[in-house]
Amino acid sequence: MSFSISGKTAIITGSANGVGLAIARHFIDQGANVVMADRDEGKLKSEVAKMSGADEQAIFFAGDLRERLTIANLLSATVDAFDRVDILVNATRQCFPSDPLDDQSDTVEEALQQNLLASLKLSQLVAKRMIAQAEDDLDIKTAGSIVNLSSIAARRTQPELMAYSIASAALDQMTRSMAVALAASRVRVNGVALGSVMSANLKDQMQANDDYRERILHHTPMGRIGAASEAAEAVQFLSSDAAAFMTGQIVTIDGGRTLLDPVSVPAH
Repeated sequence: MSFSISGKTAIITGSANGVGLAIARHFIDQGANVVMADRDEGKLKSEVAKMSGADEQAIFFAGDLRERLTIANLLSATVDAFDRVDILVNATRQCFPSDPLDDQSDTVEEALQQNLLASLKLSQLVAKRMIAQAEDDLDIKTAGSIVNLSSIAARRTQPELMAYSIASAALDQMTRSMAVALAASRVRVNGVALGSVMSANLKDQMQANDDYRERILHHTPMGRIGAASEAAEAVQFLSSDAAAFMTGQIVTIDGGRTLLDPVSVPAH
């Protein structure tokens, strides 16, 4: 079974930096057509300009994907440029520090809007397009693939990341629910839960806190921080025909971090 995504068209959100950008670069290297979507127009334009030889493979779309009109315009721009969409990677993730006891904060609402609802609305619209494209081709196993980038925070208890954890857990459940709803239409929906992977947020945290890196390495059995390119390769697998019988799965990439009991006291 082939891991190839050559000739496929992918929308990748959150692709102005970090893991989203790494996925976009990797997909272009693998021969896919890529629509890079993010709010940072300047960064998108700069990154596309730096991709040598990708003039016909990559375009960028800048806008706030929390808005329904922006989502509709993104899909229209994709179809105008490449005639179809085969892969959607919801890589937009924003980590919100939060205080569980602060009843004046809107952090949970903001996290759900950014990390869950924008991905849900875009997935719903793109899935309809994928289904319509496949109506006359009953021989294909997969009409389309949606991959949601989540976090191991969905399964960890970190009060200071409550909003982000709630949004990540909700995104995982959205992945499973949409996978079942779209299975008969041959649209697959999977997720990738990241932990100890070099994202833009993790890089900022390490620059702001000298011992942050050592704390992560101490709690990661493989003893290193994962590269964004490793996440990109997992997303490629889930997007390709090699994963044609996979849907509703959350693949964890964390160097074994979730295998450790975070409590230091021995349990018997």
